[in-house]
Amino acid sequence: MPTSAEPPGQPEPGSPAGAAPGSPLPAASSTVAPPPAPPPARPPAYLACHELVSGYRKVPVVRGVSLQVALGEIVLVIGPNGAGKSTLAKALTGQLPCFEGSVTLGGEEISRLAEEVRSARGIGYVPQVNDVFATMTVTENLEMGGYRVPARALKARIDEIFDLFPTLQVMRRRQARTLSGGERKTLGIARALVPQPKALILDEPTSNLAPLIAARVLHEVAGALAASGHAVLAIEQRVSLGLEVAHWGYVLTEGTVRLDASAEALRSHADLGALFLAAQPAPAPAAPAPA
Repeated sequence: MPTSAEPPGQPEPGSPAGAAPGSPLPAASSTVAPPPAPPPARPPAYLACHELVSGYRKVPVVRGVSLQVALGEIVLVIGPNGAGKSTLAKALTGQLPCFEGSVTLGGEEISRLAEEVRSARGIGYVPQVNDVFATMTVTENLEMGGYRVPARALKARIDEIFDLFPTLQVMRRRQARTLSGGERKTLGIARALVPQPKALILDEPTSNLAPLIAARVLHEVAGALAASGHAVLAIEQRVSLGLEVAHWGYVLTEGTVRLDASAEALRSHADLGALFLAAQPAPAPAAPAPA
């Protein structure tokens, strides 16, 4: 006896509601998120440290810090006061000892070399204060910066510095104490450039400068140095301004690297202020007392 046909319009068992009998099942939708984009590739390091530990009188201030800066690159180190930024700069230049880890320059290990040897190998340093000799003229300051340069070559090198910083040539006979803050900082950087270092560490280059002068120092001076092939490591408190010119940045807190990323990523980081200032959210207002 023949079996009766199923009523028309009824889906086959296992078919989704509304599907025509015999039609294929729709493909399942994917809910897997795409993998995150890899971080941008960094150029080869010229000045670098790996797991660096350093401080004063055998007491560590920076602990396990790793960073790098390439030729033609501006790298920013930011963080609150007391984070160890200046200690890091002094450890890189050899003013402070390396307790653990390593410092390399052009791929060569320099962790145990003295400050003057590192300077001769190509590290320039501009401290936050005492970066010029106040009672000396601009030209005399540059001559002091070139004390290792042979006398026959020093005059030509100073002429090159004046070509790089033409405002200093106009002031070459003025004592450094008569210069403005921005002019003094420019002179300090120029003095560090006389022996032709390939890496330059700037410790708070815009400290105590007016905003417009600070922008000029970073954009025109630091930017020009990177464009000419120098590796520039800048320790800076003006975070937004520094990130305008930097390629990469490191956030240092309590002697350790809390975050490192491209300057573009740091500019868009939602919690950068909290990381930098170690800020805590403001407490919620107290509820009114019941009547």
